[in-house]
Amino acid sequence: MKIIVPIKQVPETGNVKMDEKTGTMIRDGVESIINPLDLYAIECALQLKEGHGGAIEVLSMGPPKAEKAIREALSMGCDEGTLLSDRKFAGADTWSTAYVLAESIKTMGDFDVIVAGVRATDGDTGQVGPEIAALLDIPLATFVSKIISIDDTSITVERLVETGYETLEIPLPCLMTVVKEIANPRLPTLRGKQAARQKEVPVKGKDDLNVEESSLGLKGSPTRVVKIAKPKVTRNGIFIDAKKVGVKKAVEDLVDFLQEKDAL
Repeated sequence: MKIIVPIKQVPETGNVKMDEKTGTMIRDGVESIINPLDLYAIECALQLKEGHGGAIEVLSMGPPKAEKAIREALSMGCDEGTLLSDRKFAGADTWSTAYVLAESIKTMGDFDVIVAGVRATDGDTGQVGPEIAALLDIPLATFVSKIISIDDTSITVERLVETGYETLEIPLPCLMTVVKEIANPRLPTLRGKQAARQKEVPVKGKDDLNVEESSLGLKGSPTRVVKIAKPKVTRNGIFIDAKKVGVKKAVEDLVDFLQEKDAL
């Protein structure tokens, strides 16, 4: 079984900053980690490998420092990793990102399952996984919380939906995005870290893929952030101190205020 796991390096949640002029995320000088929700995809892939054999290849698009995220995935037990890094990819929206990832996957030969995190904590769109499936023209299962069974031709999963859960059987090859309920991510081992340092992480750019330059990066992204504004919190309320005015007067003032705001 060949399993592909696309991962993303993201800023730690408290360090997310935006460039108000370009509408893109500021990544330079910011501490970055593997997207936390991708860790569940990695663990799901590892359990599939342990139960059914095969190999796992992680794939990430980002700046050169994203190699660190790939090596962390290798230290957890993944077999190979590839970094897609090129200045032409910079500023890509979800569609352009999915396009590059899909074109790279096409060069990797036959595969059985692509396992992705349900979303990234920086953009929070949940679009890249489904877009990869659409570009590769393969079946898709989103919000997968449990793998019920898998054989040579299909996989049966349980999906988290608004009304509870549903069971879905889809043919292979396929892509699925997984939620936290799928598994508890393991920690890298010392032996895994040592092995990860020795592994080669090939870097591929525009010239290594069959991609159209017009579909790359900021210029090739059909969506734009046109405005960034910080919300202002305003509280047009009143403060009633029952200790000073007495409970009866405080209640009367509160009722008057609520009536004025049409809240009663």
